[in-house]
Amino acid sequence: MWRREAPHVRAALLRRYGHPDACEDALQDAAEAAAARWPLTGVPDEPRAWLIQVASRRLIDRMRAEAARTRRERLDAARQPGVGVVPPVDDDTPVTGADDTLRLLFLCCHPALSRPSQVALTLRAVAGLRVEQIAAAYLVPARTMTQRLSRARTTLREAGARFTMPPPDALPDRVAAVLDVCHLVFSEGYTRTSGDQLVDVELAEEAIRLTRQVHAALPGHHEAAGALALMLLTHARSPARTDAAGDLVPLADQDRSRWRGDLIDEGVTLLGRALPHGPVGRYQLQAAIAAVHAEAPAFPDTDWLQISVLYDMLSRVAPSPFVTLNQAVAVAMAHGPAVGLALLDPLLADPAMRGHHRLHAVRAHLLELHGDPHAAAEHYRLAARLTGSLPEQRYLNRRLARLTSGS
Repeated sequence: MWRREAPHVRAALLRRYGHPDACEDALQDAAEAAAARWPLTGVPDEPRAWLIQVASRRLIDRMRAEAARTRRERLDAARQPGVGVVPPVDDDTPVTGADDTLRLLFLCCHPALSRPSQVALTLRAVAGLRVEQIAAAYLVPARTMTQRLSRARTTLREAGARFTMPPPDALPDRVAAVLDVCHLVFSEGYTRTSGDQLVDVELAEEAIRLTRQVHAALPGHHEAAGALALMLLTHARSPARTDAAGDLVPLADQDRSRWRGDLIDEGVTLLGRALPHGPVGRYQLQAAIAAVHAEAPAFPDTDWLQISVLYDMLSRVAPSPFVTLNQAVAVAMAHGPAVGLALLDPLLADPAMRGHHRLHAVRAHLLELHGDPHAAAEHYRLAARLTGSLPEQRYLNRRLARLTSGS
């Protein structure tokens, strides 16, 4: 409930009062109050309104204390800078929980912040992801991410950032960061980095909802359309990705009749409208790859040659270790596992990637296809040890058991 409601409460506070740091402190005060009271009194009928009311009261109290302190200092100083002085607040003005998520997205993607800080702050403030989840997405320790978030909030305060939409001429410059945020939120929902569930449907659908808002605000932005198409085409597979026990079902074994045709149709339509116009960006290319998968009636019918060509384009437009991982699978399916394994070799020299379970899971799969079960077993074992996702761990251990048993 806190993850769902906190972004709306934060947005309501920012819209009414501004001052991101003060609003963040008041939000945490409300969380502490809820943690103390709700187990005794029960969850209120309107938890969002309750949280907003408590946070607003705490914020007003702090504003009054700050204003009193400022008045005392002005008596002792001939001139007092106005930075940080909060104007009087009409206590009777209601504060509502209206959905200001899009405005909050663009606030967190302020140009004063670096791209990694923009994405990380938005994942924390808008999506409510834990610091550990954000750190996993960036392949950094949680402590490093905590420091990065703290610096980002300080930078916003020093830049005088306000809870307002940027002017039309500045809006497109922030879209790339916003799309990165939405995609990372979706990725965390589609395949959770930790926990006992593979999919967080609510989080994935929240990312889709946010991306719909961005696309609606900028209908001519083709990467926004591509990002939305990618999420729709990918999320369409969610009903078939787990079995009755909640365990992972790989793409090759999924019952495609369970894929959501409505999302596939919408995604393909969006992509068809976006591709003929302007430069093709990474989200359009990823959506095109997802569309090729969606068009295959069964796994053996997948056009891996086309997918490998698209990944080659993607690796030039937006190179990254994770693009290389997926490209290696596509190339292995199109041209043989030895070619795919060669693409993975440089990643083994990257310390961050050596500690990521996906590199070892992909390498194990390709080694298995290449006919080297002993080496594959070693990488399945390492991947299972490194992942924080219990469904992925169970799947990797099943692959390992099958290899070691010789079945």
